[in-house]
Amino acid sequence: MIRVGVDVGGTFTDIVLERTRVAGEDDQQVVVTKVPSTPHDQSEGVVAGVLQVCKQAGVAPGEIDVLFHGTTVATNMVIERNGAEVGMLTTRGFRDILHMARHKRPHNFSLQFDVPWQSKPLVKRRNRLPISERLMPPTGEVDVPMDEGEVREAAELLKKRGVDAVIVGFLFSFLNDTHEKRAVEILREVMPDAFICASSEVVNVIREYERFSSTAMNAYIGPKTARYLNSLETRLRDNGVQCPVRIMQSNGGISTVAQSATHPIGLLLSGPAGGVIGGRWTGGHCDTGNVITIDIGGTSADISVIQNGELRIKNPRDTEVAGLPVLAPMIDIDAIGAGGGSIAYIDEGGAFRVGPRSAGAVPGPACYGQGGTEPTVTDAQVALGRLDPERFLGGDLSIDRGLAEKAIKVHIADPLGMSVTEAALGILKIINNNMALAINANSVAKGIDPRTFSLMGFGGAGPLHAVALGEMIQAEAVISPLQPGITAAMGLLVTDLKYEYTRSVLQTLDDADDDALARINAIADELVAEADAQLDADGIPADARTYTKVMECRYLGQGFELRAEMPHAALTEENKHKVIDSFFDVHKEAYGHAFRDQITEGVTLRVIAGAEVDQLRLSNLDHGGREDPHAALLYTNDTVFDDGHPTPTPRYDREKLLAEDRVNGPAIITQHNSTTIVPPGYVATVLGHGDIRITRT
Repeated sequence: MIRVGVDVGGTFTDIVLERTRVAGEDDQQVVVTKVPSTPHDQSEGVVAGVLQVCKQAGVAPGEIDVLFHGTTVATNMVIERNGAEVGMLTTRGFRDILHMARHKRPHNFSLQFDVPWQSKPLVKRRNRLPISERLMPPTGEVDVPMDEGEVREAAELLKKRGVDAVIVGFLFSFLNDTHEKRAVEILREVMPDAFICASSEVVNVIREYERFSSTAMNAYIGPKTARYLNSLETRLRDNGVQCPVRIMQSNGGISTVAQSATHPIGLLLSGPAGGVIGGRWTGGHCDTGNVITIDIGGTSADISVIQNGELRIKNPRDTEVAGLPVLAPMIDIDAIGAGGGSIAYIDEGGAFRVGPRSAGAVPGPACYGQGGTEPTVTDAQVALGRLDPERFLGGDLSIDRGLAEKAIKVHIADPLGMSVTEAALGILKIINNNMALAINANSVAKGIDPRTFSLMGFGGAGPLHAVALGEMIQAEAVISPLQPGITAAMGLLVTDLKYEYTRSVLQTLDDADDDALARINAIADELVAEADAQLDADGIPADARTYTKVMECRYLGQGFELRAEMPHAALTEENKHKVIDSFFDVHKEAYGHAFRDQITEGVTLRVIAGAEVDQLRLSNLDHGGREDPHAALLYTNDTVFDDGHPTPTPRYDREKLLAEDRVNGPAIITQHNSTTIVPPGYVATVLGHGDIRITRT
């Protein structure tokens, strides 16, 4: 079995290949590599990386059994606002819901605030066309039949305007989707080449603004995402890779190319999600279920919290991308513009700033010698002697310390009247403070005490900053994973197949009688049937499938819900209290209190269906137990730490470290895809699989 994981970042594309059970060889072979990303077409970098890792592993591309892929295509489209031209058919009288939204100001007291759903709408008002039709709550009965002639005329108009995608969003369609389904049929007759979807297909739940916005988002990113995925499959086949391709989802599961192409809304956190999965897997190796992960790449830092070995899923009220609500399940990840490529500059007011603007893959930091002239965080690391030119990416990428120092001197040091060393240290202090504040916002502000958690830094730049960040947030330890620069790609190989299906229920549970509970159970059965149809298409055997039922609940009269666990069996008068009690417990954890004497209302039923896949396995290292092992020592170079003075600092080859080896700071541990810094006053201990725990001496 040969499996490959590919994670695309803003600067590098990371690839890991696992080969198991090969006759005549060791039980397992793991090969990792990195190649520059190709922002103009991510598939070029993906295929180049796959071919490179195959060459390193000595396997033919056609031998790969399955390829897992995490992508930022969808996210970048929304951030850069370069998606499709979208049209919309909606209930007459409600075409402006996407403009009015919830009448909330993003910043109540700002005179310059931006309202993204108005300034950069996913669907222009001229393309939101009203249709005569009306359904009535609470049953979804038809009050005004849909005018099919109007639908056909609207379709012809949108076709004439050349829109790439069309959505159908009718009022109360979550109660009765017949009008939406018929409108979609007519649209596909008139516009067979357009990307078309209905709100009842994408997010079949209550709240028309969020439902319409989510469906618009699905269509906005749909055509380009589908083209990318199809192009990727074609490019892979043309290069001999014939295996199935699976795509990372925002909820921490994987999906098929076909499902991802029709529901690309599930890919909006595809890239960062793999890192969090890899962080949880690594935490298991390190015997800790409480981990704060920070994935620092070239352009961004992605932060998440894993508590008791469980991923945190965002509350639906918080699931947004670029300021727009997206009713798709997402791992709770916060991203900020902070990475190795973040540019340091002096703003118009004379303030010293770093990021969020990034040098990206092209031209990259000044030290790359590819035309970049502005100083970046990577340039600061090089200028301080923390990254060695001869060891950067194992020597695969040449860097020039002189160019790094020149950029810092010209743009920062000279204008501020300081030395290059002081300016470089300032760059790192600013970027570290930015990241520490973001970590606290994702942990302390949400009731998590970092002092009882380990901070895990990964991504190419993660272990360079991890100890400094761990000190700032007072984490109990810092972990550098076995392959920090490839952790997100490795996470793809420990991710299970997962789909989520939702339906509104709107039922108070305390007084729910047998008829009400039977209706909820019928909805659950329908969702399971939908899941089974998808798993059948994936070829998953019935005995390998898993199902989890969740009910999003609130107190009667509340505006938003929290996820409560449901029993596996059908709901009855005898077991419905388990859902209520679970909601109370979750509410207390989230808000610090629970009103157990109040009425609980179930709003949305969610079925999470999936199947376990083969997991990446790591062999145990041989036991070492050595102190500053000389066998792993490479050389000693001067390095500047926070005191500002050059300090002779030994470099160790991580591949030569064994289990229970201890490396005392100051030290730098190098490997192909990342560099781990052990500052003075800290000690690094190698764990059983090769992960490193760093603590104060």
